[in-house]
Amino acid sequence: MIGLSGSGKSTLARALENTLFEKGFLTKLLDGDNLRSGLNKNLGFSAEDRVENIRRAAEAANLFAQCGIVTIASFISPSHEIQHMARKIIGNDNYFEVYVNCSLEECEKRDTKGLYAKARAGEIQDFTGVNAPFEEPENPSLILHTDIESIEDSLDKMVKSILKEIKYS
Repeated sequence: MIGLSGSGKSTLARALENTLFEKGFLTKLLDGDNLRSGLNKNLGFSAEDRVENIRRAAEAANLFAQCGIVTIASFISPSHEIQHMARKIIGNDNYFEVYVNCSLEECEKRDTKGLYAKARAGEIQDFTGVNAPFEEPENPSLILHTDIESIEDSLDKMVKSILKEIKYS
């Protein structure tokens, strides 16, 4: 899942994980918060560290996928370089890209941590969408418009699309 901070990635990722688990799938959620507090706690937010953060997340997702675990990775993934790298590591057969599309204006309204305000005030440098670029995915498997559709509708679309793609051994 790719999208700006505040787009709804984490909310949808948790809901997807719960829904798939209830349907009998073994699932694992990887997101920026849980990886940056452990596996990636030595990384900052420089361009190089962002690439390394996603590289490690993709490698972990690939390991889980090889074991048959439906792995939900929820990251901003701001550049085409990063997006392509993740797809290459995980492999086309196991990669389903969901673009959680939400306007910057709406993301800022939802910002409970005040990160956008801090970025606009110059307190946070290289904040994606404000003073660092975000490149929309080129060919996502699914696009969700979370600024105009409900979480429930977005989740329903995602579950239906993903269930069609899950491969059984």
